[in-house]
Amino acid sequence: MDMKLPENSTFDIFVVGGGVNGCGIARDAAGRGLSVFLCERGDLAQATSSASTKLFHGGLRYLEHFEFRLVREALKERETLLRCMPHISWPMRFVLPVDPDLVVLNDNSKLSRAISAFSPFLRGRRPPWLLRSGLFLYDNLGGRRMLPGTRALNLHRHASGVPLKRKFRKAFEYSDCWVQDSRLVVLNACDAAAKGAFIRTRTNLVNAKRFDGRWRVHVNDLATGTEYAVQAGCLINAAGPWADEVLRNRLQRSDARNLRLVRGSHIVVRKLFDHDQPYIFQQPDGRIVFAIPFEGDFCLIGTTDVDHDGNLTQISCTSSEQNYLLNAIDRYLDRPVKPSDVVWSYAGVRPLLNDSESDPASASRDYTLTIDDENGLAPLLNVFGGKITTYRRLAESALETLAPYFPQMSGPWTAQSPLPGGDFEIDDFDRLAKDLVEIYAFLSEAWAQRLVRAYGTLAFRVYGNAQSLDDIGEYFGSDLYEREVEWLVDNEWARSADDVIWRRSKLGLKLSAAQKTALNDGMKRMLTKRQVPIFGNQKPD
Repeated sequence: MDMKLPENSTFDIFVVGGGVNGCGIARDAAGRGLSVFLCERGDLAQATSSASTKLFHGGLRYLEHFEFRLVREALKERETLLRCMPHISWPMRFVLPVDPDLVVLNDNSKLSRAISAFSPFLRGRRPPWLLRSGLFLYDNLGGRRMLPGTRALNLHRHASGVPLKRKFRKAFEYSDCWVQDSRLVVLNACDAAAKGAFIRTRTNLVNAKRFDGRWRVHVNDLATGTEYAVQAGCLINAAGPWADEVLRNRLQRSDARNLRLVRGSHIVVRKLFDHDQPYIFQQPDGRIVFAIPFEGDFCLIGTTDVDHDGNLTQISCTSSEQNYLLNAIDRYLDRPVKPSDVVWSYAGVRPLLNDSESDPASASRDYTLTIDDENGLAPLLNVFGGKITTYRRLAESALETLAPYFPQMSGPWTAQSPLPGGDFEIDDFDRLAKDLVEIYAFLSEAWAQRLVRAYGTLAFRVYGNAQSLDDIGEYFGSDLYEREVEWLVDNEWARSADDVIWRRSKLGLKLSAAQKTALNDGMKRMLTKRQVPIFGNQKPD
C-alpha cells in the first residue's frame, strides 16, 4: 500500500490531515488526475472521524436553528452516499417518543425565539404538531427517494414501546442512516491511493513555506524519525481540531480562525432492547440523545456537547458526561442503566465555527473554506468545520475552489462512483454474505456478514484461496484471524492492534485482554517480516 516516493517528489496537492475531510479531498483530487500527498501524524480517522455518533443524517435538530441549506445538502448526500457505500452504510428507522411531561425546545434556538415572539405560551415547548411539522420538512427538504417517510406509532402496540416506560404512548418513526465512520475514512484513503495518491500515516507536518511559487513541505516519519521534504503546488489544511494549530505553529501565520472545539462523548452498554430500531430521546435542556443498536450485542448512547478547553491528545468521556447520558436514557427506559453497565466510552472534539452562540449544541455544523495565494501561485486552502454527512460535498467544493489553479483537472465524479467494495446494490447484501459462506465453508453466517459489512465485494479477496481454518493462520478471537490482519496491514495502513480493533473494526468490544496482547505481538511479527517500522500503540504528540 505504501508506494515509494518519486525522486522528484513534487505534487499538485499536499493535504494535512487523515480524517474524513482530508481523505475525501485526496480521493476526489486523485480521481481528477491531480498528484496528491497526504500526511497524517497518527492513524487514519484516529481522532474526530472515528468518534462520531456514526450517522449519515440531515440533522433534524438543525432545523430549529434555521440551517436549511446545511440540512438540505446533508439530506441529499444521505442517499448519494447510501448508493456509493452499501457495505458500510445502511438505512435505519428512528423512533422519537413524545414525552407527555416534557415538550421542550432549546431556548437558544432561532425557532424558539420566533415562536416565543409569536406566542409567549409556547415558549420553550416542542408540541407534537411541531415535531410532526419538522419531520414533514425533514422528509421533503432533500428530495427523498429511497427512504420511507415519517409515520406515527402507538408505542403500546409496537415493539419499540416494550423497553420504554408506560407513560410513553405516542411516537414518530422516521428515516436516517448508519455509517461505519472510521471505515469510511480508510476506504476513501484506499481509493485515493489506488488512483495514485501517496498516503503517509504516522507522518507529522514539521513546517511548510512558500518558495519560488510552490510550497516546500517538511515532514517527519514518526516511526523511523526520518525527516524529508516534498514540494506541492497547493497546500490544504484539513487538520480538523488542529487546523488553527497548523496555521499558527507549522505555517507561522496569524490568520487562525479560533475554532470552537466542542467535545462529543458516547458510552456503550450491553444490549438494552431486542429490536433493531434506534431511539432519539428529547431532554429537559432541549438537547437530544440517541440510543442505537451497536455491533450486535451492544447499545451506543450519545452524544454530549461540551466546550473543550483541554489537551487535544487526551480526550475522554468525563464522569459528568457519562452521568448525563445515563440520566438521559433513564428518563425513557423502564429498566435503569447503571454506571457498571458501561463497557466502553469514547469522545471526540468537533472543530466548529466560532459563531458566538453561547450553547455548544447550537453552534453551526456547517463548513467554511478559505483560500489565499501568493501572486496567483501556491494557494493555501483551509477547511474549517463540517460534519461527516457532508464530507463528499465539502471535498467537491474544495476542488471547485482550486479549479482556477489546476485547469488541467477533470470535473466532479465521486457522486456516481462507489467506494472500494461498494460496487453492489443495497438489496444484495444478504446475497453477498451467502455467496461468501458458499465459497468459504468455514465461515458462519454472522462472520460472513461482518466481513461484507467491512469489505463489501472485497471480502472475497481477504481470504484468497483459503479452504479451511488452517489456511487463514493464527486465531486472535471473535472470528479475527491472521489472514484478515495481514490484509489490513498490507492494504489499509494498520500498524497496531488499536488500528485493527478500534478503527478498522470494533472487535475491541469482544476481545479479551489476553487476545489483544496476542494480536499486538502478532502484528509486530507481521511488520518485522515486511520490514515495516513498528510504531506501536502510542499516540503521537
